[in-house]
This record gives sequence, structure tokens and C-alpha cells, in this order.
Amino acid sequence: MSFRSAIGKAIVISMFMIPSIQSHAQDIETLLMPGDVIEGHADVEAECSSCHKSFDKKAQRALCMDCHEAVEDDVTAGAGFHGRHPDASTAQCNTCHSDHLGRDADVVGLDEDNFDHGMTDFELVGLHLDAECADCHAAEDKHRDAPSTCFACHGEDDPHEKHMGESCGDCHTPTGWTDVKFDHDTTGWPLVGKHGEAECNACHADPTFQGAPTTCYDCHAEDDAHDGRSGKECETCHSPKGWEDTSFDHARDTDFPLLGGHAEQHCDACHSEDPFGDELDMACASCHLEDDPHEGNRGEQCDTCHAFEAWDQPKFDHDTDTNFALRGGHAEAECSACHVKPIFEVKPATTCNSCHGDDEPHEGTLGDDCAACHSEIEWQNPVFFDHGLTDFPLLGTHADKECSECHSNQAFAHTDSACIGCHREDDKHNGNFHERCDACHNPVSWQAWTFDHDVQTDFPLMGGHADVACAECHRSALSRIKSIDNNCRNCHRADDVHDGEFGFDCGRCHSADSFSEVRSLQ
Repeated sequence: MSFRSAIGKAIVISMFMIPSIQSHAQDIETLLMPGDVIEGHADVEAECSSCHKSFDKKAQRALCMDCHEAVEDDVTAGAGFHGRHPDASTAQCNTCHSDHLGRDADVVGLDEDNFDHGMTDFELVGLHLDAECADCHAAEDKHRDAPSTCFACHGEDDPHEKHMGESCGDCHTPTGWTDVKFDHDTTGWPLVGKHGEAECNACHADPTFQGAPTTCYDCHAEDDAHDGRSGKECETCHSPKGWEDTSFDHARDTDFPLLGGHAEQHCDACHSEDPFGDELDMACASCHLEDDPHEGNRGEQCDTCHAFEAWDQPKFDHDTDTNFALRGGHAEAECSACHVKPIFEVKPATTCNSCHGDDEPHEGTLGDDCAACHSEIEWQNPVFFDHGLTDFPLLGTHADKECSECHSNQAFAHTDSACIGCHREDDKHNGNFHERCDACHNPVSWQAWTFDHDVQTDFPLMGGHADVACAECHRSALSRIKSIDNNCRNCHRADDVHDGEFGFDCGRCHSADSFSEVRSLQ
């Protein structure tokens, strides 16, 4: 037999032998199977190819996924335990789930005490951490089939009777039913101010939250301090921040802004039991008539002078609001010192004498213009009077004198301006000269006299006359001396040794230098 014939015969024989070989291989695998598979795989136990591919262990993972489609979906989506586990997407399934351990074998290998629930789609937080596994996972169900919605577990505990829907997590948190995260702003009734601190059942008596009150008065009628007389629109004046935090703006909402002391008043101080129906007179006197210390003499417009802060803080400015600025002592004077009743009808004169006439010590001798000498600070300090502008300027020692040394009273115009008026007692001439002391003397000193006998009289002093004291000749009043002539005998009669034998013209023989010097008569 040729080689080609032998090959052909072998091929034909082998074609008839293949089914027999495959059947034999299956029997061999069954014989070599390490043990019974689990109950869940029992229906495919006879078909090893359902889970195994000969000579290719890496193909086993894909064969597992062909049956366990839910697991494959989790891995693909990155969800569930197998989708979140870092090794589940690449490791062979039998790494964790071995088989052929018998029908009752546990190939899942779940350690409930150490299992990390965070590797699932339902992380355990809050009170869920204290729950037993069996509370959520029924023994007859797969763990993946446990309910994942609040209502599925807590529907029987719902006090809202499904009126709030089944999405419990929209309001509640796993930390406790009373730990609510519900946003009340989404209801059209935002919780602001004190409302944010109130318990739910303070407004919602019905746990289904049906028919909750929506007006202030519905809840706060019993808290109404106005006993209903201010209406039921509490929000007109009050805000949710607190009853004392009123939103009512008296300045904006009325024609009477509350300023100063008015801002501290209680509403009842001005308003009756019907505050919104009141038509109040806004004149100051309508409220403060009994407080008016002026007894109505200054009109009813109190705010003309007084500020809202306090009665004793007047805002009236006498300097700018009148033609008489208050300076010096005037600024400290009481209004009533100048203003008589009624104040706005009887206006005081603005001259000094109109107010101070009774105090005027000059008896009218200096006129009415007190300000010519005195200031508004004080009558005596300072005085601006300039004596040099009078008929008697103060010269010499007069400038050092006190006013009272010459003026016995303050009627200054009555003071005698003649020297003798002040100096009569100082007159060394005993009145023999006239009273015009200044004819000889000047104010610097009595001794600094300036009288020139040679020029100012008809009897020049020559010779021995120049050395004679005034009193030697002026022994009587000047008027008498002037009445006699200049004959020598008028003074020297007692000195005439001739007893008048040669007449009374001594100058014919004698000179003025000396009696002993006799002129020749030749």
C-alpha cells in the first residue's frame, strides 16, 4: 500500500472516530470533576463548557458574565458592589467565588460583620449604621434586591399619610426623623426671623400639613397686645424678626416723623384705641399744652424754639433768627428777662436803655447809647470811655486818678470842670487869686507853674520885685489888687522913711533894684 493510500485511509478512519472521542472526553471531565457544584449551578453541572473552556482559564470570567447578566451590568456601569470593587472588573470570578464544594456550599463568602457597605450603591450613614442586616435584607432574597428607597422600608411609619409623597429624603435625613432638611422657602411661605426657630407642630397641628394657617393673626391672635384695635394685618407694623422689630416707618407712612424724644414714646402715648382711625392734631401744643411753662404766651409752635430731643435743648438761634445777636452777658440771660407776655406779640426794644433804664446810674446825662462806653460782657469790665474826647482831657497826674476822686457819683456831666472844684483845699493862695488855677499851673505838677508876670500883667517884675514871693504883694483878693494902680506906695507905704513928704511916686528917686539906690534928680 502506498503512502498516499495509507494517509487517506487514516483520515477516513479518524472521521468516524471524532464523535466517539468527544464523548469520551466529556466522560473524562465528569470523572475528573473535583466535587458537586452548588445548588444554583446544578442544572449546568453536566455541561462543563457552560463554565469552563478547555485549555483557556481566562475565558472563564466571560462565561460567568454570560449567566450573571446583572453582575455584568454593574461592572459595566461601575455600580453596585461588583462595579465599585477595584478588582471586580479584571479579576477572575473564581478568585472570590470557588465552586465544586457541594450543593450547600456558600460560594458568596459574605462576611456581614466586616463588609464595607460603602462599596455598594447604598452607603450606611446615620441610624442605618445601627441597623441589623436582616432589617433590610430578607433571607429569601438576594442582597442586591434589598429596597433602596425610604418609603419601601418606612412607609408604615409615615405620619403624613402619603400627602408629602414617597420621597422621604427630600425632607428627612438618615440621622433621625426629626433632623429635617426641608426647605420651607419652596412652599411660598419662607421661614424668616423667629419663624425659622419654631417647631413644625407650632403651626402644623395636622402632621399631613394640610390647612396650615398663612396669616399672622391666624397664629398670633392670642399674642395681640393691641386687642384687635390695630387690625389683623400684623405685618403692617411688625416683622418676623420679633414683635419689637417693627417694619412700620412712622416717617415714611405718616406725615409726622418720630424724632428725638418722640422716637422713645409708646404708641399709646399719642394714639387712642383706634390708632389707624385717629386724626391727630400734629401741633406740639396738642400734646404738650400741660407741659408749657410759657402758659401759651409763646404760641403753639413749640418747635420754633425747642428741639425734639428735649425741652431744655432749644434750637432757636437768637443770633440768626432775630436782629439782636446775644453776646456776652446777654447770652446767659433768661428769655423772660427781656421778653414779656405774650412773647411773639410784644417785642422788646433793642436799645440798651429800653432794658437797662432802671439800672442807669448816669441820670440820663450820657444819653441812651450805653454801648458807647460799655460792652455786653459786663458793665464795669471793660469800659471803653475815652476821657480825651470830652471837654476835659486827662493830662498829667489827672490820668492816674481814679474816677471816684473827681466824680462823686456817676452823673459825670454834673462834675465841675474848674480846677478849684477839686483843688480848693489845696489852694495855697487862700483864694487871693481867681479860680482858674490853670492860668499859672499845669496838670503835671503844682510846682511846674508857667505864669509870666511880665507878659500877663501890667506890672513887670524888675529888680528886687523879681525875687519877692507872690504872697508879699498879693495879700488880698486879686480882684482888689487889680482895682488899685501900680503906685509904689500901695505896697511900700510902711517903708516910706519920708512920711510922704516927697509924695507917693517913689520911682522918681528910687529904682526897683533897691531903695538905697537913689537916682539923681538933676
